[in-house]
Amino acid sequence: MTGAAASAGLVVASIRSHQADHVLTSGAGPVRLTWTLRSTDRPAAPQLAYEMEAVATDGSERRWTSGEVSGDAQVAVTAPDGPLDSREIRSYRVRVRSTAGWSGWSDTVRVEAGLLDAADWVGDAITLPADPGSTTPSPSPMLRQRFVVDRPVRRARLYVTSYGLHRITIDGSSVTGDLLGPGWTPYGKRILAETYDVTELLGVGEHVVGAVLGDGWYRGRLGWERETARSTYGTQLALLAQLELTHDDGTKSIVATDGSWRASTGAIRRADLYDGCDIDLRRAQADWDRPGFDPSTWRSVAVVPLDTSLIEPRVAPPVRVIASLACMITPLAVGRGWRLDAGQNVTGWVRIRVRGSTDATVTVRHAEVLEPDGSLHTRSLRSAKATDTYVLAGSDPVVLEPSFTFHGFRYAVIRGDIELLDVSVVAISSVDEPRSRFACSDPMLERLHENVVWSLRDNFVSVPSDCPQRDERLGWTGDAQAFAATASLLVDSQAFWSSWLRDLELEQDPVLGVSTVVPDVVVSGEPRYGRAGWSDAATIVPAAVYEAYGDPEILRAQLPSMRAHVDSLDARRGSDGLLPEAFQFGDWLDPDAPSDRPWLAKADGRYIANAFLVHSARLTGTAARVLGRPDVAEPYEHLATEVAAATWTTWAEHAVTNQTGCAVALELGIAPDAERPRVGEALAALVREADGRVATGFLGTPLVLPALSAAGRFDAAYLMLLRRQVPSWLYQVAAGATTVWERWDAIRPDGSIHDGRMRPFPDDAEDADGNMLSFNHYAYGAVVDWIYRHVAGIAPASPGYRSIKIAPRPVEGLDRAEASVVTPYGQAGISWAVGSDGLRIELVVPVGTSAVLDLPVSPDSVVTLDGDPLAGTVIDAGRHDLLVTNPRIVPHREAAAPSADTAQPANAGARGAIEAW
Repeated sequence: MTGAAASAGLVVASIRSHQADHVLTSGAGPVRLTWTLRSTDRPAAPQLAYEMEAVATDGSERRWTSGEVSGDAQVAVTAPDGPLDSREIRSYRVRVRSTAGWSGWSDTVRVEAGLLDAADWVGDAITLPADPGSTTPSPSPMLRQRFVVDRPVRRARLYVTSYGLHRITIDGSSVTGDLLGPGWTPYGKRILAETYDVTELLGVGEHVVGAVLGDGWYRGRLGWERETARSTYGTQLALLAQLELTHDDGTKSIVATDGSWRASTGAIRRADLYDGCDIDLRRAQADWDRPGFDPSTWRSVAVVPLDTSLIEPRVAPPVRVIASLACMITPLAVGRGWRLDAGQNVTGWVRIRVRGSTDATVTVRHAEVLEPDGSLHTRSLRSAKATDTYVLAGSDPVVLEPSFTFHGFRYAVIRGDIELLDVSVVAISSVDEPRSRFACSDPMLERLHENVVWSLRDNFVSVPSDCPQRDERLGWTGDAQAFAATASLLVDSQAFWSSWLRDLELEQDPVLGVSTVVPDVVVSGEPRYGRAGWSDAATIVPAAVYEAYGDPEILRAQLPSMRAHVDSLDARRGSDGLLPEAFQFGDWLDPDAPSDRPWLAKADGRYIANAFLVHSARLTGTAARVLGRPDVAEPYEHLATEVAAATWTTWAEHAVTNQTGCAVALELGIAPDAERPRVGEALAALVREADGRVATGFLGTPLVLPALSAAGRFDAAYLMLLRRQVPSWLYQVAAGATTVWERWDAIRPDGSIHDGRMRPFPDDAEDADGNMLSFNHYAYGAVVDWIYRHVAGIAPASPGYRSIKIAPRPVEGLDRAEASVVTPYGQAGISWAVGSDGLRIELVVPVGTSAVLDLPVSPDSVVTLDGDPLAGTVIDAGRHDLLVTNPRIVPHREAAAPSADTAQPANAGARGAIEAW
């Protein structure tokens, strides 16, 4: 929320609470405020003190103030009034003092609490009686209630949760743009409730509240075992809703779900996240959720037990529509139909407007890529049908789109005896608030950045999933930890991660540790818990979020989980002080591993496990120190030191034989200081000998470029980053990718599509019986964090960018780059270009922060700041111009071109319609 409070010295430019965008109400706990400053002077005077004020909005005129508090805190500062009660609304503002005196007050930010206590819920959870969906995919239940508003309404709130998904209307109007609510959580441990402001929908008179339910994650298919994948959490869908009206005269009334509601079914005959949606418009009940409809044929609802003590307000952003994309349409050569190309791999669905006749059937099937013959590639969907069907009820034009499902796709085939009037592709995500921007003189790097952003959007749908298209879409912890820093950089994902980490802790076993996927479904047997680099999401994700946003609340909330995770690993150590042999996913999808056994990486799984134990122990110790708990920190720091020494002693020689081994030794602090130069040179040599070929999997890839840059080997880092041949990041771009692939060679240089064959894990089966091939996996996109830090040259030098590291490393062939990041203190930015006079850098350093310079200088460089000789390495807030003469430019040689027999063909089927780079 922006402010315009004027004063001498400092101005409070904006203020916000800890609530995420598109979330009306907060959960339990104190309110935390963050504000940005603007300076009327240059250089900016520092904030010396602040005062926060809270005001109740219930007419009581209660007011709280922090009084003058000395210090420069601006981020996640606890408000002075204590936690809110259920339904309570308060407004907040802040002012600051500098040497020029007090600023004016900021604009106000409003915070409203949801229903925080189990007793706040007064209704019953209800459903369609004798719902056949308990055993097989069936029509979506429809629920309705008529009510009368007899006096004007001042404020109206609809609180709602459900087993399964829900869509709510009042008088036929949707109460929200949110989708797939209330989202996916471990329903037996935590259920989310949503709050909607419906004041504008409720005048005096008759009204109807209506709801449609979908199977979703609660009762729909989950995982790849078709026979057992249904009804993971329960067999009965249910709606719990509470409409609370505050009238102009101060009185209140409630319309809650109970046995008086009525139930039926309609046009939605089946809706499943994996298989798609079947809609029969002949079964539609027109105006069923509006006043005047006759529900005499509807049945009384059934009441479903629901433990309200498990309910808490949803604090993470909802799933919403983020884009509508135009498509390229091609008539099919055979049969009545069309193939569409959205030009972008997305998560969402196809919206079409058609004209046909009664009983005409329309089908829409989806795929990420095309076969060489131009048909849809559906093998990688495995058992997911990814098909929506519609039966028309008349000849009038009608808009068709599915409910309670989504697909991962770029292409679709539409079939039906219809006239196709209009087509668009709807993209959805839980996160789309951009936090950063990157551009450079290499269009392939720019496209790589865009691909990573799209994979992030496409997979952050309620949980951080591995892929959005096949019969999986699970919250794999290994993928999440690998990508957490990059995700936190690219979009505002703080609340999203906080919610998911809450579920991680709820699913955590005190002995077995963190589950491999969160929520914990599908995976069974030995791989279910405590896998190296996967379970470490318990420590790595909170640390990444804290570094990105500077709010220690994530550490405070997760420290018990972090400690429990490390303790569970510590308890497994053997007499040698190390974790014993066990199945590990390890450096999953190492390109040199057997294609059908992606866990058999070059880096020893036991070495990886112990290295991540070291890393998690250190992160836990650091978190404890941030929170002022040195007594907690010391045992974990000691554990890390002990295990690191034993790990190095055991695997020192093995570590330097492969890229992941070296990267882990350097980035996870396994190699002693005296050995780090040797390991860095070994890693650089491995990269040079491989001509920049990426030889790392899910765990090694986020670490390999940081390890090279930490060793000062930017030549090797750029050789790998800018490589165009397979396997590499830019090979995917050159092959027409618009998102990040799961396998480095998902489309091979000859244009063929990888068969994706995979044996069951652990390695206990003779024949491969699985298929693992996705064209939308974000894990390898972790490289974007390195691109910001070293290509653009901007990174947090302290949590939340209070101190900003400026360290561009220009490379031959790349003559300009720019990036910006919306930090908690305001937007920080860098733009640099190499010209005849040297390296010119433009910086924007927000008020309240400083920049630490690490510039690419050579022995004869001269550096000026705003026209004057640079006097130090730390610069204050403001806009600055730097010039570095004779800068050090990283040398770069192109990787060897592929031979003629392996050169990439322009395979229109595999590449789609995108232009070749």
